[in-house]
Amino acid sequence: MLETSDSVEPVFPAATVVLVRDGDAGLEALLVQRNQAVQHMGGMWVFPGGKVDAADYPCDRKDYPDDRNDYAAAINAAIRETREEAGLDIRAEQLVYLSHWTTPEGAKRRFATWFFLAILEDGQEVCVDGGEIALHRWVQPATAIAESADDTHPLRLMPPTYVSLADIADCHSCALVRERIGQREALVYAPRMVGIDGGMCFLYDGDAGYDDLALETEGGRHRLYMLNNQLEYIRQC
Repeated sequence: MLETSDSVEPVFPAATVVLVRDGDAGLEALLVQRNQAVQHMGGMWVFPGGKVDAADYPCDRKDYPDDRNDYAAAINAAIRETREEAGLDIRAEQLVYLSHWTTPEGAKRRFATWFFLAILEDGQEVCVDGGEIALHRWVQPATAIAESADDTHPLRLMPPTYVSLADIADCHSCALVRERIGQREALVYAPRMVGIDGGMCFLYDGDAGYDDLALETEGGRHRLYMLNNQLEYIRQC
């Protein structure tokens, strides 16, 4: 699922939106499926999002420090990509900074991605572009995680999508998600990859083996295993 390379690749800024709503059976998140023909992550189920474009930067705010410019551009990219990929109009004030993910060294394409959470409360209907994005579905996070483990017809998820779903899987309403996210700082993920028999282990900050890339180090666990395209997230800190 994750192509690797020995060369040093540039890291591109990107933005992603975890859209949630209150469904009949509880909290639902929006997943969109990338077209099978798309070279990058074809067939994967992801949140709406994509690379930050030059036009996303606030050209009229040259007084911003670089980090503020980057954050403002990520907000603009999140709004634009949600409109382009899902046909939904969201506003900057709806976006809550959820997490930041940097693709690990060694991957062929690397991104520094701001993940935002947005609660959709106005009943807008999703309309995918039919090009880059083929399908969409609203799904309970726990259901998506369970379907990703289906050996016959798995819901194919990338690690950041899987972990983000796991983060809110025990929240049964938008109100609970809002309360949880509002009480903490954005989470920062800078995964470190360790090759294992049959796949890969991604170590996150807080794992006892993170600094030394040592999977057997005693202590807390914050990692994700990718074995034969199956994902398992462990957080025991």
